[in-house]
Amino acid sequence: MFKTLSIATFAAAMSASSALAATEISWWHAMDAQLGQKLEAIAEAFNKSQSEYKVVPTYKGSYPETLTSAIAAFRAKEQPAIVQVFEVGTGTMMAAKGAVKPVYELMTEAGEPWEASAFLAPVTGYYSDTEGNILSLPFNSSTPIMYYNKDAFEKAGLDPETAPKTWAEVEEFSKKIMDSGAAKCGFTSGWISWVQLENLSAIHDQPYGTMENGFGGLGTEFTFNDDVQVKHWSNLKKWADAGIFQYGGPVGGADAPAKFYSGECAIYMNSSASRAGVIANAKDFEVGFAPLPYYEDVIAEPKNSIIGGATLWALAGHSDDVYQGIAKFFTYLSQPEVQADWHQATGYLPITNAAFDLGQEQGYYEQNPGSDVAIKQITRGTPTPNSKGVRFGNLTQVRNVVDEQFEALLAGQKDAQQALDDAVAGGNQILRDFEAANK
Repeated sequence: MFKTLSIATFAAAMSASSALAATEISWWHAMDAQLGQKLEAIAEAFNKSQSEYKVVPTYKGSYPETLTSAIAAFRAKEQPAIVQVFEVGTGTMMAAKGAVKPVYELMTEAGEPWEASAFLAPVTGYYSDTEGNILSLPFNSSTPIMYYNKDAFEKAGLDPETAPKTWAEVEEFSKKIMDSGAAKCGFTSGWISWVQLENLSAIHDQPYGTMENGFGGLGTEFTFNDDVQVKHWSNLKKWADAGIFQYGGPVGGADAPAKFYSGECAIYMNSSASRAGVIANAKDFEVGFAPLPYYEDVIAEPKNSIIGGATLWALAGHSDDVYQGIAKFFTYLSQPEVQADWHQATGYLPITNAAFDLGQEQGYYEQNPGSDVAIKQITRGTPTPNSKGVRFGNLTQVRNVVDEQFEALLAGQKDAQQALDDAVAGGNQILRDFEAANK
């Protein structure tokens, strides 16, 4: 009995010692609910695949909250090894001198395989420096698309397999749907700033700011108060007054999903990453998927939409062992099987060409109609300086200004031109403050 206990105790001690020996990799993220569960499952699978490193994911709130927490932690020298930062935080992270460990350097130093060409071109283009070096690991990339209620379309006498391609058709279809009683409103939207201004500008090949939408560095100015943007915001106001458009709220538009799930609005514009949630919650009707609409009198062939979602940044101030572990984890995350599974489970883009190819080989896109809409939309044509994305410092704050001005427009306090002029003025002041803080 004594020997048996001794052996068991020794084995337990060795197991505990082995667990303690694993280098911990702290990962702060902004994924909650189903997305958070899937993220944690990925970390757990990596941990089980080897014994040297243990990734410890921690939910830190929304994207802005996670970025703010990481900045505060770095100043207190308590920063995590990895932080998930949404795309509008890229300019802020790039300007944070000495705070990050660029992923291309990290992977090279760790001896891990690394080829920028392995990733989708729109993804690498957004997260690279002027020399083409990728600074953070693409993880959950998205782009906005259009979801629509096929049952409401059919009830209104519309072809449920044909989504509106232009904004004129969105208005026409919406009126038919409302007149038929199939839905109370035509459409709603999440993320007014991202979907109805940033992507609107990109799709119509309109500049959002000078110096290639901020990619050229500091000193840029916003220009999203031109004719096309004013035209669209004027229409949104007109459609809101007519009940065709229903506002979903500021920032991400928290009220928009329910308006679609309940059948109140027949069309919903939001991130491709909403796909899993849409399928899970739109239980009483069949959902269709389509690209965002465009103004045919502005552009005959719409340009690509722009990137959303987030990347993983390795932060400075950690040991070589930690960086080796981060690199191993990043290699694991980039595997086709891991990325294809993440993409197919969530609606985020497959960030590597191999993951997309794997999905095709598996028959996923054929079996799930509409699941490739986001990929086709973001990769159509050749990106221009106006459609490769927007990259400005403190863009989160600028988006708040945009939301405030949009609400002033809806309230009838300003017309579209004045609201956008004021948003540009407020945004430019934020840029000047950002520049002063990062000289």
